[in-house]
Amino acid sequence: MRIPHKRQGGQVLIMVALSAVVLIAAAGLAVDSALGYFVKAKLNAAVDSASLAAARGVTAGNSEAEQRASARQSAKEFFDVNYPDKFLLSTPTLNPVDVTFDKGTVTIDVSATASLPVSLMGILGFKTLNVAASAQTIRKDLDMVLVMDTSGSLKNNTDAVRAAGKSFLNKFNSTVDRVGLLHFASEAQIDVPIKQVNRGFDRSSMTVKDGKIDKFIFTGGTNSSAGMFHARKQLNDILPLNRSSLRVIVFFSDGSPAAFSSYFPNTGNNCTTAGGLATFTAFQNSPLVGLYAMKEADNVQSGNCAASRITAIPPWYNADKEFDKADDVALREFPIVTNTPRVVTASIASAQVQWTNVHRASRNLVEAMAAKARQEGIFIFTLGMGASLKTKEGPDNELGEDLLRCLANTTDAKASCRKPAEPVGLYCYAATDSDLSPCFTRLASAILRISK
Repeated sequence: MRIPHKRQGGQVLIMVALSAVVLIAAAGLAVDSALGYFVKAKLNAAVDSASLAAARGVTAGNSEAEQRASARQSAKEFFDVNYPDKFLLSTPTLNPVDVTFDKGTVTIDVSATASLPVSLMGILGFKTLNVAASAQTIRKDLDMVLVMDTSGSLKNNTDAVRAAGKSFLNKFNSTVDRVGLLHFASEAQIDVPIKQVNRGFDRSSMTVKDGKIDKFIFTGGTNSSAGMFHARKQLNDILPLNRSSLRVIVFFSDGSPAAFSSYFPNTGNNCTTAGGLATFTAFQNSPLVGLYAMKEADNVQSGNCAASRITAIPPWYNADKEFDKADDVALREFPIVTNTPRVVTASIASAQVQWTNVHRASRNLVEAMAAKARQEGIFIFTLGMGASLKTKEGPDNELGEDLLRCLANTTDAKASCRKPAEPVGLYCYAATDSDLSPCFTRLASAILRISK
């Protein structure tokens, strides 16, 4: 039986109409899925940034309530910046940020949704497409010592150094993190010891007007090993049971070391006080500058402890020992007279020999102390400032910034000091005053990332 021509035409029209609906729906699905994918990617990025911002924001405040509020505000600000309203015509919603404190750990949960109107999928009855994203940041506790160079070469940068140091400390949680502060020039001084048992740190004593940082006096030489030694000792004096999961030394300096501390053999052995022995590049053909008092940034000893009475370079670093134990073999940790990595002899026979041995010993010691700290699981972050770090100095024409890279064990450190199996830190170079705070911020961000 033949179907009439008009009936055939009607059936074809119905089939074409149905096919068109399917094709339009398929096209709509493809278009809306693509839009949904872009919205999802944008939402993920915004939630991630908000989560990290909250981890930084939680450091502000003197109570958990204040810190929770700060974290939530930071999350909202970063979410709004990273996900503008009406992105691809979508409407974002940041859900309440959950901030949970548990002893030394802060857990931050951030989630958000976004809805966007569909295009061709509306033919199938869909009105909106909803996407969601979430992120969790776990900020662990932190033990950190900030080591600040206050040598005379930084005298013209005083205001910038003080402001950057304060800003850096404000990025950490004064009730959860433990932070110590010390500075060094010709010797080192501990300004605020790190707490040994309780958590938190007295940030206000460091950062308020006329506080510890404001009282820094920029004068004297560069005894980097004194700063590194006391920073490591501060962290290691915390008993293993009480240590944080992340231990960090942040080391700021503007030049190459040219001083180190020890008990020095002396005429008649009448000096029973350790001191920091310093020299300067400009004094290559002059006698040793002075033996500086321990735990004082710039106070030259005299009388029996005058530099002119020193008779030799000691074989081992022993400045932290009692005088009657200074040569105890069991207490020897860091050699001074050595063939590696730079040759140092015990001789001070001439001004040139003195200058060479003091420079080399100064570099060897701070590198050895940093290496020991890294072997103990301590991360070292370094910040260098000024053109002198890019100028070859000392008897071996070495760059100061190469030393700072070695201390931090950065991926671009010299092969001779690079240790891939040890904690890898970060080195940041500040050419001018205006670069200093951004560098400190970069180090803070890196520390906060590895504490998660």
